[in-house]
Amino acid sequence: MAVSSRLPSPPSRGLQGRPPPRVVPASFPAVRAPRRPSSGVRAVSGGPGPGGSPVPRRPSAPADAARVAQPSPPSSAPSSAASAIDFLTLCHRLKTTKRKGWINHSIKGPESIADHMYRMALMALIAGDLPSVVDRERCIKIAIVHDIAEAIVGDITPSDGIPKAEKSRREQAALDEMCEVLGGGPIADEIKELWEEYENNSSIEANLVKDFDKVEMILQALEYEKEHGKVLDEFFLSTAGKFQTEIGKSWAAEVNARRRNQQCGKQK
Repeated sequence: MAVSSRLPSPPSRGLQGRPPPRVVPASFPAVRAPRRPSSGVRAVSGGPGPGGSPVPRRPSAPADAARVAQPSPPSSAPSSAASAIDFLTLCHRLKTTKRKGWINHSIKGPESIADHMYRMALMALIAGDLPSVVDRERCIKIAIVHDIAEAIVGDITPSDGIPKAEKSRREQAALDEMCEVLGGGPIADEIKELWEEYENNSSIEANLVKDFDKVEMILQALEYEKEHGKVLDEFFLSTAGKFQTEIGKSWAAEVNARRRNQQCGKQK
């Protein structure tokens, strides 16, 4: 039997000979590689950044930021400042108006109304052993304002021959005018209240400041007697026996004792 030299051809690959397709299990879905943002394109806040991580969101501006940026309406500060400076300018007269009682006695360079009120305020500040019912701060305030109307009417003294009721009326009108210059309001009302309290001697604080008024006057008289070699009996006689408080009586007694010692020293 003859042998064929042709090799047998490989079996044909039909449908049955094709390798089965690869099946991806359902539990492993296909994952696409993240897309990198192209150069020159900025990632949006809140969106995916490089590598897929989210870009933090920028905090939003507060809701009232727009209101903060708005210009505030004009305040009344300029008006208040103008009223205050007008009032203080008027009060400058208290610094320049000399106390008439000393002028009448030919005292050179006498104290001003403001000088007198200032030392009275110091008296209220340093007074020790005040009764618990006494409001020290109120005493200081009364001392500061008790002669404030004299910025307009001047220092009216008994030697001017003006009745007490007329003097009070003039000072009340002057005080009202000054409070109008100040612009009214609670501070102006307080000044009026303090002045009237002193004028009417209607509180224990007013009683004490009335005494300080007299003590300051006789202390100043004692100082002028020493400085100018004068005898100013009038001021000591007009206040004798008129002190209302224990502090006033004690301080007046001290001033009078020093005057006696001063007089005795001159006689030696």
